[in-house]
Amino acid sequence: GVATPEIVRGLRLFNAYAPEFRAESERLEEENRALKDRLVDGIEGRRIVAHSAGMRQVLDRVQRVAPRKVTVVIRGESGTGKELVAKAIHVNSPREPHPFITVNCAALAENLLESELFGHEKGAFSDAASMRKGRFELANQGTIFLDEIGEIPLSTQVRLLRVLESGQVQRVGGQVPIRVDTRVIAATNRDLAEEVQAQRFRADLYYRLNVFHIPVPP
Repeated sequence: GVATPEIVRGLRLFNAYAPEFRAESERLEEENRALKDRLVDGIEGRRIVAHSAGMRQVLDRVQRVAPRKVTVVIRGESGTGKELVAKAIHVNSPREPHPFITVNCAALAENLLESELFGHEKGAFSDAASMRKGRFELANQGTIFLDEIGEIPLSTQVRLLRVLESGQVQRVGGQVPIRVDTRVIAATNRDLAEEVQAQRFRADLYYRLNVFHIPVPP
């Protein structure tokens, strides 16, 4: 075909500015590499940008534990992003296509917490007008994040321990165990070892949960 005057002018402009285009492209690539260097390789779903040594260690531990099925305890002060760390574990695990369910254990009364975690059958208590699945069932094949795990009462700790040991839940008012495949990640701003010594947290549950520990810096 015949090159039109517009095409000729466009080619001349391109050739004139080609070095600037290449320089800009290289600059953008360098910025991209610099941003990636702030993150630990392999961390997907990048909501956490880490520059400090402490947070890079957190992301390194996330990367190492994500592919495994073990339970995890994340410990850090309130507001340090413990839920984001838990989500990073989930997103980088084989469970990523399945649900990530969060339960704030400190926000629910004891009777409501058990119903929330394990579900209930119709008529199990006065307000149970219908059957309701618990969060463990809803998180089947995915991950359940138990925030402020140190706040749950001892009676609920017993039921949670049974779930971890057996891989089964039993709804409040139910008689039939229901098998679930749910990974548990817990978070706390307390020292659970001290809570065990004070007899406010069960030692057997602590050792079941604390298979892999991630401390989050302030």
